[in-house]
Amino acid sequence: MFTGIVMARGTLLERQVAGGGVRLRFHAGGLDLSRSRDGDSIAVSGVCLTLLQPAGQAFHADVSSETLQRTRLSTLEVGQSVNLELALTLQDRLGGHLVSGHVDGTGVVLARTPDGRSQRFEFELPTELARYVASKGSVCIDGVSLTVNTVAGNRFSVCLIPHTLEVTTLGELVAGSQVNVEVDLMARYLERLAGQQ
Repeated sequence: MFTGIVMARGTLLERQVAGGGVRLRFHAGGLDLSRSRDGDSIAVSGVCLTLLQPAGQAFHADVSSETLQRTRLSTLEVGQSVNLELALTLQDRLGGHLVSGHVDGTGVVLARTPDGRSQRFEFELPTELARYVASKGSVCIDGVSLTVNTVAGNRFSVCLIPHTLEVTTLGELVAGSQVNVEVDLMARYLERLAGQQ
């Protein structure tokens, strides 16, 4: 489990095709990997991956064909930045919201406009995911826990403060950018429970 509070911005260093998937090597961007070991979970732009061969400021991760089809990791290029978060421990603060790292799909940035010192982003989701997004609810975009401002059909908006724009990759987004989206876990469970009555 994760919180959607990004710990560091990493960089994709290498991409190797491996069977039906790929093996990626990342620079950890200052993230402390000293207590990490093979098999630990790490969220890479919101995608829960298994951390492999941590050494200094680098680590590897294998990505399956299923994950490549469902996320934007399939289009990630060498040199691109990613948001990184190590899995929660029982001693951690829960600063964002509960995030599983199981990306539901991708969305697209429709617009980015100034809003005071912040920036307002409008996103479009596939119809099958949009029903899980609610005004003032939580959504995870590229591994960042955000509060939804408005919802209209399969579109929603969020407002990002300068700190978030600076320390995450969301500051690089422009209209047309694709993002990983994980909808609120509670919304999915509530739908499942309601369907069983």
